[in-house]
Amino acid sequence: MKDSSRVALVIPVYNHGSRIRAVVKSAVRLGLAVIVVNDGSTDSTADILAAEEGIAVLEHPVNRGKGAALRTGFKQAVKNCDWAVTIDADGQHKAEDVKNLLQAVAPGSRPLVIGCRQGMEGEHVPWTSRWGRKFSNFWVYVSGGPWVNDSQSGFRLYPLPESLDLAVQARRFQFEVEILVKAHQQGIPIVEAPVQVVYQRGAERISHFHPWKDFLRNSMTFSRLIFYRFFRGFSGK
Repeated sequence: MKDSSRVALVIPVYNHGSRIRAVVKSAVRLGLAVIVVNDGSTDSTADILAAEEGIAVLEHPVNRGKGAALRTGFKQAVKNCDWAVTIDADGQHKAEDVKNLLQAVAPGSRPLVIGCRQGMEGEHVPWTSRWGRKFSNFWVYVSGGPWVNDSQSGFRLYPLPESLDLAVQARRFQFEVEILVKAHQQGIPIVEAPVQVVYQRGAERISHFHPWKDFLRNSMTFSRLIFYRFFRGFSGK
């Protein structure tokens, strides 16, 4: 993609007060429109965002989930942009890798681009992330989605308004796997581009992913998608 003037960068944030300032500053340096969705944070996040310049801040009064925050950001971005890059607020992504996502768009195409995190087999990467990615990749495919290498990456380029038009029901972390299935079924190309990943160690790492609770939510989402896939097959729809 040669023209990035119609690209917005969307950052969902929930209680990442110790990280969000650095993430926002690196995003602003890209020269893109930056939309931050504060998803009901109860720490210092709101005050930090209020002091930053060059960004638009949208507020959820209470925590509604990552998927809901992304949708809020997309609805704002689509008013002026054709694409939305999403980046996590925990500092694991390198903002300069946005160029890799944009370069993965062939002329005239409208894909959903996943930032495929490199080095995810390293010992510094939490086992929940390594195992969760493999689990998710397999079930995205079984659910009728594409076979990809990093279905859990939050660093992505979404085509707008196509992504908003998909009937995605999940509103938390599961949004990011469900939208891959729905996009694939609607004929939206799914491509991957390599990106860097930075994992903080020990107490420095901030994550709101709860392995057992979100495993259950993931299982429920995949069960629903698989049921719909086979129901559609039997009904001929």
